[in-house]
Amino acid sequence: MKCSNLLLLIPVFVLLAFSLHGQEAEKLVIIDTDMGKIKVKLFNDTPLHRDNFLKNVEDKRYNDLLFHRVIKQFMIQAGDVTSKDAPLDKQLGSGDLSYTIPAEIHYPKYFHKRGMLCAARTSDEENPDKSSSATQFYIVTGKHYTEMELDKMEKTNNTPFTPQQKEAYMLEGGVPSLDGKYTIFGEVVSGMKVVDKIQFSPTNEYDRPLKNIKIKSMTITSK
Repeated sequence: MKCSNLLLLIPVFVLLAFSLHGQEAEKLVIIDTDMGKIKVKLFNDTPLHRDNFLKNVEDKRYNDLLFHRVIKQFMIQAGDVTSKDAPLDKQLGSGDLSYTIPAEIHYPKYFHKRGMLCAARTSDEENPDKSSSATQFYIVTGKHYTEMELDKMEKTNNTPFTPQQKEAYMLEGGVPSLDGKYTIFGEVVSGMKVVDKIQFSPTNEYDRPLKNIKIKSMTITSK
């Protein structure tokens, strides 16, 4: 009887091992900035954004671009292709490539908690499909919310938060007002102290840092 049960279990373990082996490992990218290194992982269920980001990295498209838009307790943004060597008085944010990426919004699975890597895009008025920029991205910093604040937002927007969202927004922080509106395609796995250094940099009236903060390079890594 015991041997029979063991034999029945063997196929289960084989199937489980095959399933785990068949799962594609999430790609990791190191963003090396003037203020330190940020490591991000890219989600496999946003393949269009993942592959586009990896291609940009492989083509060294991000090298020497700036974090051109930085807002405390909100996010840090980079990827304007015209920002390389841009003079300090130049207003940035419109530089992009000639294509966009179809939206891959998986909400509420992915939401705007602290540390999420998201694709920037133009406004709903000119972009109702919420297609993403080919190069510009942002990392969420956000702020902490109380349960009362989140309850009020639920009633105002008539959209409930999941328990996971509420816990994250109270304990980690984030930007719930952006949920479901932008594609989230990755997450910071190390280097949030660097992200915070960037977010607290002094900025001008256009949210551009007064001192250039450069992406020195990006590298795909296995660990």
